[in-house]
Formats: sequence, C-alpha cells, structure tokens
Amino acid sequence: MNFTFQVTANFRTIFNKIIDDNSLEDLNKIPKGFNNNIIWNIAHIVVSEQLLAYKLSGLPSILSDDMINKYRKDTKPEADATQEEVNKIKRLLFSTLENTKADYNNGVFKTYNAYTVSTTGNTLNNINEALQFILVHEGIHYGYILALLKAIKN
Repeated sequence: MNFTFQVTANFRTIFNKIIDDNSLEDLNKIPKGFNNNIIWNIAHIVVSEQLLAYKLSGLPSILSDDMINKYRKDTKPEADATQEEVNKIKRLLFSTLENTKADYNNGVFKTYNAYTVSTTGNTLNNINEALQFILVHEGIHYGYILALLKAIKN
C-alpha cells in the first residue's frame, strides 16, 4: 500500500497548490455547465476518503458531521466557502491522509462493510480495495478540477 499512499499524497500536494494558486473567488466559482466548484471537489475528496476508509470499517471519522454532510456524495455547494474553511480544508488534506496511513500501518482497520461504488460499479470488500479506489476517486476529481480551472480562466 505504500505506493497507493504515495500517489494519494502527491494528489493532495497538487490540490494544495491549486488552492494556493487561485483566489478565494475562483475556488468558489461555479462556471456555466457545472454544478460545483474547485473547493467543493477538494473538500469532497477529503470527506470521501474518511467515509470509504473509516465509516465502512465501522470506525469514527475525524471530520465533523457538518463537514461530512456538506461535502459527501450527492451534495453541491450551498454557499461560498470562507477563507477560514479553505484553510481548514488545506490542513485536512494532509492530516487525514497521514492519520489513515498510520492507522493502516498499525492494523486499526480490522473489518469492512462491503460497498458498491456508483462510479465504476465495483464492490469494495476490504480496506486495501477501499484505499485503491480512493486513489482512483481522487484522480477523477483532479480531472474535474482541471476542467473547472479551464472554464474559470477562459
């Protein structure tokens, strides 16, 4: 799993740079033809990682219920994120992943409730499959963020 964690960390570094390189206004902008924005996508990957790894393993997430409910699957931005929220999301990009890696290496993930993902129709049966899918999921959202950036900058 070291490679999976390494690539996921690289994605998180890219997402952090996207936050740093764009204004709060651009992070919150929803271009015509889109239903969410850059900061929603970045927060969504943080929330999804916690749900797919922890919730489905029967373990508590370190995220608040409010954050989970705001950025989980089938949600969209209801209001602009504040700079304070963006700063929190930036911190969580790395702290959540570091926590998951430590818990994985310490054998915390013992059980897993199988879950079929809507994206590909595959069923996740254990934490290893969940971590691999989390990486795929982050790649999907990276592509979506690139499309949002192109739409915003044109």
